[in-house]
Amino acid sequence: MRPYPEAVARPAHGGKEPRVLLALNPLDATSLLTAFGTVGVFLVLYAETGLLIGFFLPGDSLLFTAGLLCTTGTPDTAGAHLALPGVLVAAAAGALLGAQTGYLIGARAGRPLLERTRSRHLRDGAARAEDLLARYGHGKAIVLARFLPVVRTVLNPLAGMVGVPARTFALWQVTGGLVWTTGLVLGGYALGSSIPNVDHYLLPVIAAIVAVSLLPLAVEFRRARRAARRAGTGR
Repeated sequence: MRPYPEAVARPAHGGKEPRVLLALNPLDATSLLTAFGTVGVFLVLYAETGLLIGFFLPGDSLLFTAGLLCTTGTPDTAGAHLALPGVLVAAAAGALLGAQTGYLIGARAGRPLLERTRSRHLRDGAARAEDLLARYGHGKAIVLARFLPVVRTVLNPLAGMVGVPARTFALWQVTGGLVWTTGLVLGGYALGSSIPNVDHYLLPVIAAIVAVSLLPLAVEFRRARRAARRAGTGR
């Protein structure tokens, strides 16, 4: 897989000096993985699930792309190559530690943490997270939130704010985190193993993964609109 031209620079005389990082796109999974490798998997998932400032990071596409890169490229080529065991461990560690960090931040900082934010996306995510907790209960909501962008960032501190028991939160966030990370990484790995030269189609594949990851948000939005209409008509 060829790297993005803006991501790395080759030595001028064909030497083997380390490539120089020229630019990094934090919204692009391939750019992050090319620059940071397995460490990037941990850092991105930790920030996305543990820190409110990480809500914009590409968790779903990063996991799937990391799985693909375990089957493409070689360590001495321009394309990134990752080891599957390392990716699985880094993904799980980032997602689980991040969720616990978010919970602790929420438990200590309280609701003003979210009320001070100016981000409409975070406010909307908080509203959906509260709706999930009210509709499905603690366990199911915590697991479902893992598959909802932005919501998985906000629900962890929100769970700490509203007093979800620590043991209950830990149990279900570990369950949801392992299913989410392992499922997407292995999904990417399976696709890369079964389709020759799948890295040639990496951008369309990532676009499809992002679209699929947004489906739960669309379903929740549609349900909320239906509920609002029913309330408005008095049904």
